[in-house]
Amino acid sequence: MRTRDAGTLRPADVGAAVVLAGWVARRRDHGGVAFLDLRDASGVVQVVVRDLSTVHDLRAEWCMRVTGEVGARPAGNDNEAIGTGAVEVVASDVEVLSEAAALPFPVEGSEEITSGVEERLRWKHRYLDLRRAGPARALRTRAHAVRVIRRVLDAHGFLDVETPTLTRSTPEGARDFLVPVRLQPGTWYALPQSPQLFKQLLMVAGLERYYQLARCYRDEDSRADRTPEFTQLDVELSFLDEEDIYALAEELLATLWREVLGVEVSVPFPRMGYAEATARFGSDRPDTRFALELTDVTPVFGSTEFRVFQSAYVGALAVPGGADMSRRQLDDWQEWARSRGARGLAYVVADADGSLRGPVVRNLAAEEVEALRGMGLGLPGDAVFFAAGNRAESLALLGAARLEVASQRGLVPQGQWNFLWVTDFPLFEPTEGGGWTFTHHPFTAPQDRFLDSFGADPGSALSRAYDVVLNGAELGGGSIRIHRAEVQRQVFEVLGFTPEQAEAAFGFLLEAFRYGPPPHGGIAFGLERLVGKLAGTDSIREVMAFPKASSGGDPLTGAPTAIGPAQRREAGIDAPPPAAEP
Repeated sequence: MRTRDAGTLRPADVGAAVVLAGWVARRRDHGGVAFLDLRDASGVVQVVVRDLSTVHDLRAEWCMRVTGEVGARPAGNDNEAIGTGAVEVVASDVEVLSEAAALPFPVEGSEEITSGVEERLRWKHRYLDLRRAGPARALRTRAHAVRVIRRVLDAHGFLDVETPTLTRSTPEGARDFLVPVRLQPGTWYALPQSPQLFKQLLMVAGLERYYQLARCYRDEDSRADRTPEFTQLDVELSFLDEEDIYALAEELLATLWREVLGVEVSVPFPRMGYAEATARFGSDRPDTRFALELTDVTPVFGSTEFRVFQSAYVGALAVPGGADMSRRQLDDWQEWARSRGARGLAYVVADADGSLRGPVVRNLAAEEVEALRGMGLGLPGDAVFFAAGNRAESLALLGAARLEVASQRGLVPQGQWNFLWVTDFPLFEPTEGGGWTFTHHPFTAPQDRFLDSFGADPGSALSRAYDVVLNGAELGGGSIRIHRAEVQRQVFEVLGFTPEQAEAAFGFLLEAFRYGPPPHGGIAFGLERLVGKLAGTDSIREVMAFPKASSGGDPLTGAPTAIGPAQRREAGIDAPPPAAEP
């Protein structure tokens, strides 16, 4: 149908006869001649049509085929913004392949991924959105990244193995999407939240090195950076320790940044413990591109008379130059804090002469002010934000304030890639009911020094888990897994599982572990978040071909939809569960 791609034509092609096919990106009529920008997947080229009768009704996004000859553009008419800007195609024949209705939004114009068009409208007409250069470039970046990933892992002897999509429901932290089984009424499959159990079974099977670009499904509450289905780069290997994972992941990420972006990344990545990360940055995925850090000022207020600061934890964040904030801006910070569930954000402002002002100043003793200044807080021209109360909640509030301050004040350097390993996570987290839950998942191994004590003292135990973070975003995470049945049994006990409950939920894995499981571990990357960084977007939906909206619905197809009574009966949705076998 065509002999060349539109975006590949160059001055060396002048005089060549070509047949092109694509869409009308733009039309301009001038002096009895029509100038058409013809777009296909390779780019855009200008087509000159002198017989206007052949393009009388032609308009944007009509699909067409052009036969003509490549010519040099007249002197002074080059367009250096596009690769074909030095040439044009003089048409001898134009054929309309299909017409386009009035467009719901402009396709041409912005070269960025986003275009100012309302997101749901873009998703509803995603087939038009993907004709735009930015969204199409994002998908090509994804395809490029996947090619690199496969090549790196293949070179290390990893096997690409698919695991089941229809499986059983297991407690993995989020709610499952459930699928009724028509042939066994009253029973349900679950769509996998991750291939966690199957990849461990593959290690028991002796495959040793596995990877998969796995579709995962999680029924979670709506959030901007969540979507009910996503792709996970899943990697697992046997006979390893953490250093093997670090080296492999660093090679993979460095290769991606080099080949996709042309950026050299320094390896090995720095490492930071969970406790240090949360104490200094208020987050277990700290953005280390800027030096703004939190300060623990609890000892300063050990004998304070100020009731708000009579707390288990008091933290502070210095805002450089913050004395220039107006009262309205400071009030806006209170609203910001309340929007995050806090009662507010205490503050003091230090004017240029060193005098302090703000609602809490009258409650601070002179020695407390002096101690704060000795810690670099309340210096002339700065402001200081305080959070007091529950340590984890206060750190999270100040950590979020740190990011907001850096954004508002232009403290975040652009074009900088700060990779970081966060290690030494707690093995367990306390629940509201006074029990314990897993921090990552119930198969994460405790560090060796806690093997004999985690059952009696769960709150002190650290895990062999690790996350890789880039500029404040978690790219991936994993752990060394439990491979000893006795350790797994003790973990289930801490989590409150009875032996019967553990058997019911994970019996097939526990059965496999009776047959010589090897030491094993791995890491998983959210592919969309990883590719989003490479494509220059923070939205994971922009690197999906047909994304769901933040509500979980699909604007394009209208899914999810209701089903009729007949389909409901046939699927066995209301069938009672089968009787348990004796």
